[in-house]
Amino acid sequence: MDSVPVSLPPEDGAVGEPRRADDAPLAAPPDTRELAAQFEDEKPGRVLSGPVGLLFTGVTVAVALLALWQVFFPLPQGSKYYLIIFLTGILPVVFLAYPSGVRPPRRRPATAPAAGDPGADGATAPAADDARRGGPTLVDWLLALAALLSCLYPVLPVTLGAGGGGYDAFLDRQGLLVPLDVAMGTVLMLLLLEACRRTTGWILPAVCLLFLAYGYYGGLLPQSWAVAHAGLDFGQLIDAFYNSDSGFYGTPLDVAASYIVLFTIYGAVLDLSGAGRFFVELSAAAFRRSRTAAGRTAVASGFLLGTVSGSGAATTVSIGAVTWPILRRAGYPAERAGGMLAAAGVGAILSPPTLGAAAFIIAEYLGVSYLQVLGWATVPTILYYLGILLSVEIDARRSGVRAVVIDSGSAWRLLARFGYHFLSLIVIIVVLATGASATRAVVIATVLAAALSFLDRRHRLTPARLVEALRGGVRGVLAVSAVCAAAGIITATTTKTGLGPQAAALLVSGAQAVSSEPAVVLALTALLAAVALSLLGLAVPVTASFVIGWVIIGPALLNLGVAAPAAAMFVFYFAVLSEVSPPTALAAVAAAAVTGGRLVPTMWQTLRYALPAYLIPIAFVITPTGLGLLGIGGAERILVAGVVSALGVTVLAVAAGGWLPGVGPAGVPERIVGAVAGLVLLWLEPVPVTVGAVLAALTVAGVLVRRGSAGRAGASSVPKQLVPGEERE
Repeated sequence: MDSVPVSLPPEDGAVGEPRRADDAPLAAPPDTRELAAQFEDEKPGRVLSGPVGLLFTGVTVAVALLALWQVFFPLPQGSKYYLIIFLTGILPVVFLAYPSGVRPPRRRPATAPAAGDPGADGATAPAADDARRGGPTLVDWLLALAALLSCLYPVLPVTLGAGGGGYDAFLDRQGLLVPLDVAMGTVLMLLLLEACRRTTGWILPAVCLLFLAYGYYGGLLPQSWAVAHAGLDFGQLIDAFYNSDSGFYGTPLDVAASYIVLFTIYGAVLDLSGAGRFFVELSAAAFRRSRTAAGRTAVASGFLLGTVSGSGAATTVSIGAVTWPILRRAGYPAERAGGMLAAAGVGAILSPPTLGAAAFIIAEYLGVSYLQVLGWATVPTILYYLGILLSVEIDARRSGVRAVVIDSGSAWRLLARFGYHFLSLIVIIVVLATGASATRAVVIATVLAAALSFLDRRHRLTPARLVEALRGGVRGVLAVSAVCAAAGIITATTTKTGLGPQAAALLVSGAQAVSSEPAVVLALTALLAAVALSLLGLAVPVTASFVIGWVIIGPALLNLGVAAPAAAMFVFYFAVLSEVSPPTALAAVAAAAVTGGRLVPTMWQTLRYALPAYLIPIAFVITPTGLGLLGIGGAERILVAGVVSALGVTVLAVAAGGWLPGVGPAGVPERIVGAVAGLVLLWLEPVPVTVGAVLAALTVAGVLVRRGSAGRAGASSVPKQLVPGEERE
């Protein structure tokens, strides 16, 4: 078997193209940060420089220092007071950092093409790029000023007629807001909707307005309808949004201000300390002499880079820029490689110790420690990457992938020199295990990562680079903070109108219309919920998708007896999987941009690789034994659930890939039987497990028979060798 030697790109700001030993390098990919920004849940922001850049840096660093200070020395006025100050620092700079995207028509210059029109050489100058390069407009500054005033209003110690008067006076008017309170709350609501539009698009603001309309006009619905309610006037709605614990300053914003901002700062520090580069190099070194080295490197890089990036699309682009050239040299088609990269990138959000932002909301909603949420995610993560790695092995044999020798040095030598990058990750788990909060754990890990950066001269966190890390960490939470605050419109409306239980009853009644058998009702409800969450995730970011899913779909699962951890993790997984679900599939779109593959085939390949992530959540919802997949119920239940599910994932990988590793190709009959076996095995009860195991054995037997038949057919087709003096018949 011939092998293709490649080397990793040199150390620099943007990732370059690996060079084949006997070949010239291909064109370098675009800067990973620029490319990733195009496929994030949030839109690309402005490139701020000059005085505006200094102002932005000063505000974001101040917010970062406040968040760090709050961990050890909480503000005496309470957490809501801190949230008000946090949003005061975040919301105004959103309008400076993100352009409106709305450009007035302008006359076309006589000597140059208009923005967005093709030039003489066929190139384009997108208007969006012009907006990103320009500074804030007068409208942006006015909106930033309005945001500053409306955010600060609840704590300003200035009496303004019947309004104002400071924080305590504002709280005392809860349920009895004066007209000025309503006006300022309305302004803040509109500004939050505009901030969401700028950072994530029109869909989430439209959803929020739909909930607002439901709260205001729901009283006009026929009272015989399940979703009808008594009706709320506009003042009551603003009071619920502006001056209650379930509105703008509710749990989602609390999570963003207390957890997510600290983890984004930690990720920025870890990235600037060289950890991201080390993780990719270590992954390459670990598999450098294997036939499946290219695929394994991509998967391992996605898992490790998840500690630095909390975005599936960003992780996809980061690992793709390095590993796609290696995958191409190995012979992977662009679409198959793109599917692998997208699935590995999204796995980063599902993997401990730094899950996606919604995982912190789970901990707050259920009143458990973040360490418990990490424990719930461990076995599903193992099963998810098991499915991807099996698909990699199958593809390598089915597609005739060439061996690639990656010139990356010794893995042991890399570990000895740069293995300290793992220490801060380990510290998070150790500190959490001592009973400390996740906020203290991540701050300690951040300080350790910054100190360890001085072990490498190239990545020392000097004061200037530390400021860059704080600035980047807070910038990374701007969009999610706006989303979390706007989500208060959804949660407060749901709470005030009782929409959650009503929608849950409708979902369950839809399943009961098909069957009255409790097990069937639960299974159908889970399927309907999975479809609903997948569709919801296509329209709104992951965090908002989880919040909406939890208040609407969560009660339906809980009412059917599903344990709260299983219901919450079910909603979490399907909210995250929106990044690989067609037709949006941001991670798959990002992967196709890196590989140049066709978009739709790349999405289908991503679905094939990510299949376990769609099925495992259903497994731990539809049966009590499935709680073992979340590490709940004792060692025996965990072991049985893990082993049986691993067998199910294996046969599903064989069915999807058409190859049994170590044996040979699987035909259509074996693949059908294997698919049925995998689905049945995920129903973790004795009878289905027995049936699934028998079907899995039949799948293996069928592949063995097919291999034997192919071997005999191949032997009979070999021409008989003639001996001297013998004549051919």
